[in-house]
Amino acid sequence: MKQICSLLFLLLATQAYAQISLSGEISDTAQHPVPGATIRLLQAGRHQAIKGTLSHADGRFQIDALPPGDYTLIVTSVGYDTYRQALKLRESTQLHIQLHPANLLITPLEVVATRAASNAPFTKDNIPGKTLNQYNLGEDMPYLLSLQPSVTTTSDAGTGIGYTGIHIRGTDASRINVTINGIPVNDAEDQGVYWVDIPDLASSASSIQIQRGVGSSTNGAGAFGATLNISTHEYHPDPYASWESSAGSFNTWKNTVKVGSGLLNHHFTVDARLSKISSDGYIDRAFADLKSFYLSGAYYADKTSILFNIISGKERTYQAWNGVPQDSLATHRTYNGLGLMPDGNYYSNQTDNYQQDYYQLFFNHAINHQLNYSLALFLTNGKGYYEEYKMNQAYADYGLPNPVIGTDTLQTTDLIRDLWLDNHFYGFIFSVNHSGRLNWTLGGGADQYDGKHFGNVQWAQYAIPKDYQYYYNVAHKKDANVFWKADRSITDKLSAYLDVQYRYVQYDINGFDDNPTLIQHNTYHFVNPKLGINWQLNPHSRFYLSYTVAHKEPNRDDYEANQAETPRPEVLYDWEAGYEGQQAKFQWHAGLYYMNYHDQLVLTGKINDVGAYTRTNVPSSYRAGIELAGRYAFTHWLHFQANVTYSQNKIRHFTEYIDDYDQGNQKAIDHGTTDIAFSPDWIGAVVLQIRPVNNLEIDWTAKYTGLQYLDNTSNPNRALSPFTVHNLIFNYQLHPAWIQDIQLKFMIENLFNKKYENNGYTYSYIENGTLHTENYYFPQAGIHVLGGIQVNF
Repeated sequence: MKQICSLLFLLLATQAYAQISLSGEISDTAQHPVPGATIRLLQAGRHQAIKGTLSHADGRFQIDALPPGDYTLIVTSVGYDTYRQALKLRESTQLHIQLHPANLLITPLEVVATRAASNAPFTKDNIPGKTLNQYNLGEDMPYLLSLQPSVTTTSDAGTGIGYTGIHIRGTDASRINVTINGIPVNDAEDQGVYWVDIPDLASSASSIQIQRGVGSSTNGAGAFGATLNISTHEYHPDPYASWESSAGSFNTWKNTVKVGSGLLNHHFTVDARLSKISSDGYIDRAFADLKSFYLSGAYYADKTSILFNIISGKERTYQAWNGVPQDSLATHRTYNGLGLMPDGNYYSNQTDNYQQDYYQLFFNHAINHQLNYSLALFLTNGKGYYEEYKMNQAYADYGLPNPVIGTDTLQTTDLIRDLWLDNHFYGFIFSVNHSGRLNWTLGGGADQYDGKHFGNVQWAQYAIPKDYQYYYNVAHKKDANVFWKADRSITDKLSAYLDVQYRYVQYDINGFDDNPTLIQHNTYHFVNPKLGINWQLNPHSRFYLSYTVAHKEPNRDDYEANQAETPRPEVLYDWEAGYEGQQAKFQWHAGLYYMNYHDQLVLTGKINDVGAYTRTNVPSSYRAGIELAGRYAFTHWLHFQANVTYSQNKIRHFTEYIDDYDQGNQKAIDHGTTDIAFSPDWIGAVVLQIRPVNNLEIDWTAKYTGLQYLDNTSNPNRALSPFTVHNLIFNYQLHPAWIQDIQLKFMIENLFNKKYENNGYTYSYIENGTLHTENYYFPQAGIHVLGGIQVNF
């Protein structure tokens, strides 16, 4: 063993001795650094890159482990002409590269308007699409973002494919604002985001910005804890094509084809993607069959660009959203009770079926170098249903009299029903952007949602005709906002930020599934101010401080459950402070936050007069924490990065309501100050990147999630245990002469076969004088693998 280690050390040392580095900084014609520029190094006379990297926030870059030789350096960045330079490298070299503005308007102005700039006083991370691609073997977007600070994820099927969710700082999906190219994605009624409806979106994403906290003003459902701003607009001047295929455990398959025309006739581009993902899932019968495509056409001129996108997703998944009873975890972790029939078999079509299509049209125009504007129109169509076998259903619940068959009067029947949603979401967004000593953006938009909810009985054991429609109701929601945000330099190092948004919401609901006569009409006017400062301590580090306010309207279920008392909007007051910077080998971020809620809506166990569980406004609650993140390059072949969050997430006075079957009512229990559900005190992630030889990268990742309570009582018997999950990822690149490159990927997930659950729910009641608690969990897969190939032409 000692001889093997010595030989390996000698080989690495010999290799390192013969290699040199290329470093430098990239700026524009005004000497401002250009972050996120793509740097590729080609061997002279060849077309494929042998090395590549991205410039950092200060415009610097470094490529190590280069053998001496002749190369071609290519630097590209959105909004700039491509830079090319022939290099004869005989020793380590430093360069200063200046990029010139492109003659074509290729900057995605609609994204710039809603993202936080590099000097904005907010806590944020910018993630290039290439970083997502490194781990993209079929899992949904939440799992590709799982290593980001303060992120936790969930998966119904246990594999990260199908129905998945993301929490940021404990904030759930209904409080995370998501946009694609600046256009709202959150469902208008429940305000959540269903990533299963837009599978493999990551393959079309050019970049993602995550803002933690309220952040800057954006479009759509109010950011009430975090923002995900996704851009698919990437300018490709050269033709390209790629094919990706991967497979793995649980009969998982992913196939993706991407093509692009490059710049045609000096003005036009066409980009397209086609994807298919399938998996049997870890949980019994929890299969997923997902399809999607992306099509984008663009026209570019000197001062104008026009883009049209179609993003389409179609999913069919077997339902697995009931979880596994606690007493089954030890004996049958993959149990799925949905679809059970009287004979003990399971209904094969207990499925969720949905298609969602996004149509987006953008017009961008630059009046001059300091002033530009953008206008976008959009339409999102969604239609689908979930089908379920239900036993012992009362005829009265379907608006029918009890049928008489012979001498028997029937009160219940088994049946199969489809619950439908058919909706249209349409509107526009706009922005006017000015740059100078005073940088400002005037933006906003308006949209309308029209949704139809209806249910049909497909089959019944007795006395219900096929396709009998037992409910039908419609909902309309209007949402409009306008914001103005500006930052101004006070001194060479100090700048101030101001942002004010007005938002108007009108929500009309004409009946509910279980209560068709309940009518709701609600109108809200929200003013959301934001202000902060940015102190640029030196060219490599900064300090920021901000104070922001956000309002959020109740969702559809809140109105239905709270019939006697209309739920109040939630209000969030958010303080953010941070210190971040970058040196040659070290990047760091340290941040503090205090998110103070007024009237946050939480589940208390309370029921209304028809027995539905309600979310109730609690007067005072908060989230407060510290986030640390860093990255260190020990050598050219060993990089380490990590992040950790410690937080306290509290409801200052919480009252629980428990069903008391003995008394026929509910019992109120005062718990005082308690922890907010699904909000772990500790969250952390580690990534160790090793490049033992050229073109091979090995990543070891570890993700820790602390104790999470299933409800707001801080009861350790109703909780998810802490867990750490380790993954190992191999990425190897080949560079044959006839194509750009071939990437081989292999991932071992849950390396140490940890048994854990990342989601669940709980229900308690009193019967025969005894408190009973039933917990349900969503177990995740043990050790499993995914492997794939990507061929880039």
